[in-house]
Amino acid sequence: MTSATTQTPTFADLGVPARLVDVLVAEGRPTPFPIQQATLPSTLAGRDVLGRGKTGSGKTLAFAIPLVARLAALGAERRAGAPTGLVLAPTRELATQIARVVEPLAQAQGLKTTTIFGGVSQRPQESALRGGVDIVVACPGRLEDLISQKIVRLDRVAVTVLDEADHMADLGFLPGVTRLLSQTPAGGQRMFFSATLDNGIDKLVTRFLSNPVHHAIDSAESPVPDMTHHVFEVEAEAKNDLVFALASGAARRILFTRTKHQAKKLARQLTAKGIPAVDLHGNLSQNARDRNLADFASGAVRVLVATDVAARGVHVDGIELVVHVDPPAEHKAYLHRSGRTARAGSSGDVVTIMLPAQRRDTRDLLRRAAISVQPQAVTPSHPAVVSLIGEVAPHVAPGAGLPGAGNAPAPGATGGGQSQGANARRKRAARSGDVASQTPREGGSGRSGSRRRRGGSGQGSAGAGQGQRRTGQGAGGRSGAPAVYSTSSGSSAPRTNRRAQG
Repeated sequence: MTSATTQTPTFADLGVPARLVDVLVAEGRPTPFPIQQATLPSTLAGRDVLGRGKTGSGKTLAFAIPLVARLAALGAERRAGAPTGLVLAPTRELATQIARVVEPLAQAQGLKTTTIFGGVSQRPQESALRGGVDIVVACPGRLEDLISQKIVRLDRVAVTVLDEADHMADLGFLPGVTRLLSQTPAGGQRMFFSATLDNGIDKLVTRFLSNPVHHAIDSAESPVPDMTHHVFEVEAEAKNDLVFALASGAARRILFTRTKHQAKKLARQLTAKGIPAVDLHGNLSQNARDRNLADFASGAVRVLVATDVAARGVHVDGIELVVHVDPPAEHKAYLHRSGRTARAGSSGDVVTIMLPAQRRDTRDLLRRAAISVQPQAVTPSHPAVVSLIGEVAPHVAPGAGLPGAGNAPAPGATGGGQSQGANARRKRAARSGDVASQTPREGGSGRSGSRRRRGGSGQGSAGAGQGQRRTGQGAGGRSGAPAVYSTSSGSSAPRTNRRAQG
């Protein structure tokens, strides 16, 4: 434990240029976090760095500061299509979040930035590159496309950053990342940052980092301080009420599902019950993803239903609760999903909803994630659940989705343009309380083992009555008290909403 007499160094103490310190102070970030304290002396000196820090620990700022400071000191002439700084990220959302952290620092030093990713027209990206930019924050696929079209080249890149390095080193990204890093000059500075350092990252480290400094501020998969974990075991017939109850609070919360179809369906069901929700998954257009994420970040809606696409890209302040509607497939997904709350010094809760048939898999998942929990009986009206709901949001219809209440939607919450058939399906779903059916992983087609029905305008809860029995599959008709696994990895002090450092 740090001594009370030990003074935390300032950014200036760590060698951060005065202009950047001024930006950080103006944005309410006057004090460096541990990952920044550990890495800045090395990165500002130009060393290659392999940095590990928890989700929400401030890794983005840890590489954004030296990226901008080093390029500003270099003073290279800006040229069309030839950036001097490159940040690679696995998702569009994460690339956008990184750019938001980098841009104010870059502007203070007279540097220009742009983002490059697929799912949108490449014309604005072409225009920015032809006009000349210093820093590119990119997803590998679109960047390779633009390189093949000779719109951009990487031979002048002096500083390269690989964010979420463990994810970027898996089988899906590794070939493209390797090709891109190979096009950057061997003598340039390279920084790899991630919450965990596994998969094929050792191959990238061996090939592309020169005498790297390894900084790790915590164990690879230890729990985040001030994050309380709960595993709520429920019988199949009680799961729907539990999900709707957890979604009904006034605080901002994310519900994670395994499939795209599940996310879309659950968001519609919640909205139909008077709990406005938006979805975020790979089947949405980039404009729809941006719009839904903006609505969630602004507070226009308080519930985001997402697949793992959001686990590595949603950095929104004040998310007090993360709910795994089904236990995730593997422990790294659990850690990254859960890391959307309790960010940068704030506290938060994480709930995993588990059916009796999922006990063994969930126990193994938590063991691999280094989460130690104890069981406790629960129902949707249990005090442990009610305490997480807190104040019910004012837009929720009286009793909507709450234990023992009717499931009729609030007036005006049925969604626009529904057909009579869609309304009938919504009413049937309301009577059954159906939550999107469970499937083992996110699929590309939106199928989840039940027939999909047409109808409606895409609003409300069309098709919500499908697969009503699927949440009970595998339960084996077991009876007995359900259980809650609950543990706190930090203090129980009142929550704060300190600004996350990216």
